[in-house]
Amino acid sequence: MSIWLWVIIGIITIGGAITLIVVGSRASTSQDEDPLMARLAEFSQRGDLVSLEEIELSQPFYDRVITPILKRIGEVSTRFTPQKVLQDTTKKLELAGNPMNVDAATFLASRFILALFFGGFLILIFTISNAKWPFLRVVLVVAIFSVLGYFFPQMWLKSKVNSRQKDIRLAMPDALDLLTICVEAGLGFDAAMSKVSEKWENQLSLAFTRAIREIQLGKLRREALKDMADRIGISEMTSFVAAIIQSEQLGVSMSKVLRIQSEQMRVKRRQRAEEEANKAPVKMIIPMGLLIFPSILIILMTPALLRLTKTFGQIMK
Repeated sequence: MSIWLWVIIGIITIGGAITLIVVGSRASTSQDEDPLMARLAEFSQRGDLVSLEEIELSQPFYDRVITPILKRIGEVSTRFTPQKVLQDTTKKLELAGNPMNVDAATFLASRFILALFFGGFLILIFTISNAKWPFLRVVLVVAIFSVLGYFFPQMWLKSKVNSRQKDIRLAMPDALDLLTICVEAGLGFDAAMSKVSEKWENQLSLAFTRAIREIQLGKLRREALKDMADRIGISEMTSFVAAIIQSEQLGVSMSKVLRIQSEQMRVKRRQRAEEEANKAPVKMIIPMGLLIFPSILIILMTPALLRLTKTFGQIMK
């Protein structure tokens, strides 16, 4: 197989990954409202007389073409997807903060799309290339890349979940300190959460903002906090919400509960840092065994091997 064929395969693989990431980032920045209605309101405010077709054509390519296709595929795939799989995928999307702003069916459909994308392009490459590979080898390579394309969205979603949870764990001690200060200054718990959401722009502040909006729309505070803990999925947030609900039911001072929770969060964060530091020597074994030790052996053994070679050469003469 020529080197150019490997280059093309690498470009396709990287291009597919970049395409999915770009589409995901574009979707995560989109608004919850209908883009067509938003564009219509924009033209109405400007006072321009345009037709509906011109408004549709003025939308970005993603909103005009990609989003309807993904939604249509998601609607079709819903009919053939078990309800349990849809619920689990919806839960994972909630834990990740739904970075692609899609439903579970559309996300599951994207796995098959990427598998077909990788497999189809590899088949096209093998068809137009001059490399003569055995049929079974071609099938094996296409199958491997199709499987990678199928599991890539799942791995990407898992990394997003871990990244979001790590971000929230790091931000919780400081956020609880600010909550404690605000409550001790006389603010209510809801107002203190609003201050935290205004202070930072991270995953924790977004979770607080959503919980506050749910409370403002009429949901009970304990239910909104429980739902927030379920959407985050970490033990620290679950214990924090349980302590807040218990203090509210028993009439315990909220500031004392928040101060105790913030101290516990700092202890847990320090323990996690120590755990990661203890894991570092174990993680260094692989690079040391594959990279450092061979280099040291080459440096130390090469002079001895040269001397032995020279000595045995003189003996043989």
